[in-house]
Amino acid sequence: MTQMAIHLTRKELDTLAFLAHKRSREQTDLIREAVDTFLVQQPARRTDRRRVALNQLAGIWRNRTDLPDFAALRREWDRSSD
Repeated sequence: MTQMAIHLTRKELDTLAFLAHKRSREQTDLIREAVDTFLVQQPARRTDRRRVALNQLAGIWRNRTDLPDFAALRREWDRSSD
């Protein structure tokens, strides 16, 4: 793990110390947890957003009843091209 210095106000430091004592945890653990939570809430990178969007689109035509039989259309097109 890499160390990093952070600047906190007196109020932030006091609150962090109180919460660490109350939860029987180290202040550094609470800071890492807060950073992890913050990073999870950030928008995904473009490639990740694209992957999520494609996964959400998978199967959107599955239960449509208003569409023609594409296999039959393809067979018809194949016959007419001979």
